[in-house]
Amino acid sequence: MAQIFITGSSDGLGLTAARLLIEQGHEVVLHGRNDSRSRDALAAAPGARAAVTGDLSTITGARTVADQVSKVGRLDVVIHNAGIGYREGRVETEPGVPSIFAVNVLAPYILTALIERPDRLVYVSSGMHHGVRPRMDDLLWTKRVWSGFSAYAESKLCDVLLAFAVARRWDDVKSNALEPGWVPTKMGGPSATGDLHQGCVTQAWLATSEDELARSTGGYFYHQRPRAPNPVAGDVSTQEKLLAECHRISGVLLD
Repeated sequence: MAQIFITGSSDGLGLTAARLLIEQGHEVVLHGRNDSRSRDALAAAPGARAAVTGDLSTITGARTVADQVSKVGRLDVVIHNAGIGYREGRVETEPGVPSIFAVNVLAPYILTALIERPDRLVYVSSGMHHGVRPRMDDLLWTKRVWSGFSAYAESKLCDVLLAFAVARRWDDVKSNALEPGWVPTKMGGPSATGDLHQGCVTQAWLATSEDELARSTGGYFYHQRPRAPNPVAGDVSTQEKLLAECHRISGVLLD
């Protein structure tokens, strides 16, 4: 039995993954951005151990989530699932930081840095990350004309960069990224053609399976099979630039 924390688990892929892991006999800690969403998560995932609350679109909110998770106790696995989609405009809940970057990139960075190291880390990316190159000098989109599609794709590439950077730096942690496919969540929309259940299977597999592939690190997966990520994700210099920028913005250092 593993102790697992899943961000953004009040609906969509996060909730589906939580239900699957609970069915498999694991203890799951849920997350909602406010008290109402946390209550919804607990009601929708009977058997969950607890729920923590915090708005991941702000640095303070991400720190609050990390503090609450620390009070729960050491976890075996953290699944970084919470995300904002490409239909969003350039909204700033954290001053100067677009919410897409705050939730999709900065929050998992902060949580990775502040939560006691688990045995495994799982970062949910997207197939959209394959077609972009990151502008490391403009991750906050202050120099470019805003494109929700491009900002989202870039943020999902940053998630893979973060997963690979952690895998390289932390020998004692298995850190991997994945794409769930185009599934019918609020983000994916009702016309999505993927299977929602199948979309969360890889998260659960990477979190708990003893299969050799699932126990690897620094990998990128789709439906429990390795898939080549955007080649930029493997560039150590780009990984380090992302970590430095997240440190600059958040004031939180990932050792």
